[in-house]
Amino acid sequence: MLLGLAYRLLGSLDDAEDVLQEAYLRWLAVDRDDVAEPRRYLSRVVTRLALDRLRARRRGRETYVGPWLPEPVPTDPSPFGPLDTAELRESVSTALLHLLERLTPPERAVYVLHTAFALPYAEIGDILDRSAADCRQLHHRAAARIAEGRRRFTAGPAEQRRLLDAFLAAARDGDLPRLAGLVAADATAWSDGGGRVSAARRPVHGADRVVRFFAGIHARRPGVRATPATLNGGPALVVSWPSGVRYTLAVAATDGRITDLYLVANPAKLGRVTGW
Repeated sequence: MLLGLAYRLLGSLDDAEDVLQEAYLRWLAVDRDDVAEPRRYLSRVVTRLALDRLRARRRGRETYVGPWLPEPVPTDPSPFGPLDTAELRESVSTALLHLLERLTPPERAVYVLHTAFALPYAEIGDILDRSAADCRQLHHRAAARIAEGRRRFTAGPAEQRRLLDAFLAAARDGDLPRLAGLVAADATAWSDGGGRVSAARRPVHGADRVVRFFAGIHARRPGVRATPATLNGGPALVVSWPSGVRYTLAVAATDGRITDLYLVANPAKLGRVTGW
């Protein structure tokens, strides 16, 4: 549970594990007689440590090359505990974690604690040293900002898988008309290379540019291998070439068209992904 909390707050499993290690050291040092509810105490510690990392990361974000996307995490089985409802799967999805980057650290904490863990505002207030009314207002603002982007995400896992497979097959064949038929007119592709590998340094907006971007990637590299995977609670592809170039791909979609594509090629974020 604590790992899932830290990951939802940070979007990085490496950072989440570091937070848990630090929380564990604090737990070893505390007088257990002073801790009436260990779960609440540890949730408070993990949340505050994660918020400190979030603030530091936001201050240093200017140095990150290109768009930042959450670290892909295999979730079959899930390291975060059961993801046996659509709500829990969505709470670790790439699409939602990407939207959470729009929020301030307090907004993100309140949103995650209330939406993913169903904590009441009074308990969240205890964790964050804020009033319940303040937390309710933070959640209202966060939910409104998330809803602006979430309206684009209505396709279920089966539809996402179908679109993913069809999109990659068309990109591999260089079939631009077939690619265009799979992508919404206002689609956006987000490409995270972290400055370590070749990737688009800005989001690619518009169906025509998205189609040509992916067709260009595959036109230059024959021999692609694509392996289906379950990452962040949903369907994804693990894509690689004999040369060693590799990336993961997930999509969001609505009305039978892909609206957003999330390509992670930063090697620092791919160490846990198998299927290469």
